Amino acid sequence: MQSFAGKVKNELCRTPVQRLCCARAEAYGVLLYGNTFSPTEVRLITESADFAARLPRLFQRAFGLKFDRLPEEERGKLIFGITDRSKLDRIINQLGYDPRQNLVLHVNFGLLEDECCRTAFLRGAFLAGGSVTDPELDTGHAQASREVATLLTEMGFLPHSVRRGGSSVIYFKQSEHIEDLLTTIGAPAAAMDIMTAKVDKEIRNGANRAMNCDMANVNKTIDAALEQKNAIQRLQENGRLERLPEKLRQTALLRLQYPEMSLSQLAEKCDPPVTKSCMNHRMRKLLEEAKKL
Repeated sequence: MQSFAGKVKNELCRTPVQRLCCARAEAYGVLLYGNTFSPTEVRLITESADFAARLPRLFQRAFGLKFDRLPEEERGKLIFGITDRSKLDRIINQLGYDPRQNLVLHVNFGLLEDECCRTAFLRGAFLAGGSVTDPELDTGHAQASREVATLLTEMGFLPHSVRRGGSSVIYFKQSEHIEDLLTTIGAPAAAMDIMTAKVDKEIRNGANRAMNCDMANVNKTIDAALEQKNAIQRLQENGRLERLPEKLRQTALLRLQYPEMSLSQLAEKCDPPVTKSCMNHRMRKLLEEAKKL
């Protein structure tokens, strides 16, 4: 059975690779959030068959090149690699870096001016370095991570950032932002699943709270009825009950006859019926008489 993370990546990978600018932006996100991106090597590892099928088409469209290493499955992991120096120089040059200098990765916002390219970039980042269980983006490039957090903030997603081990992690606290992000990058069905799960959880929690409240009220009613019954029995044993006014005696006998009933139900049993407030007043009088004993 496919995991939720697998379903999300499957849905994202159904977005066609069309415009050159968006293909390059998506590949850019993949590289920044993949396993290795340096002047000497590109190395991408995934367990998603859908993402693995997308990567060769994406890099062909974005950079006009093929991977030097295609996957041979290793314990469920699919590994892609590029070590050819001319291919690496082409990628680095087309992303706006200088192949002759040390590669300090940052986000080239010139490639992300259009909304469609920003969306494609985030889709690539999520496919390569995203987690669905605790929605986050994980990369070893600290400067790039800070700039991606800025990009997400500008787009209204309000991310949080933290350093974890040697990685920079962007994560989201509010489910609304997670749902909006997934919808934006091309996974609206996954976003709907999260929304539905949240609603189901809220309904279950509400039902549990209501049930707990009802049980508390039932227990409170039972405890009060038991206290009233015990008080009336003490009055009866001491001969005090017979000397009470007729209305109090009637109330006491009803309680002994119907120990499980609420005050509202007992009030209806009176002849003539009385209000719950009246019944409560009579019970307080009986409890006061019992305390005198």
